[in-house]
Amino acid sequence: MCIAVPMKIIELEYPMATCEAMGVRRRVNLMLLPEEEVKKGDFVVVHVGTAIELIREDEAKEVWGLFKELEEAINHA
Repeated sequence: MCIAVPMKIIELEYPMATCEAMGVRRRVNLMLLPEEEVKKGDFVVVHVGTAIELIREDEAKEVWGLFKELEEAINHA
């Protein structure tokens, strides 16, 4: 199963970026997003190493919170 993960762009050299989510950093391909629409500090949804859409910070934080809840539930099962 594959899950898309929201990540924050922390370094940008289009068409690639270094992104971070929950303490994990990855190199991400941005080619599906127009260069003029992405900037350092933006949040993107990443699937299989490729950013597939821009999202708001509050949306990213909500998903991260859900991931943490899921992790806690799994660890306490």
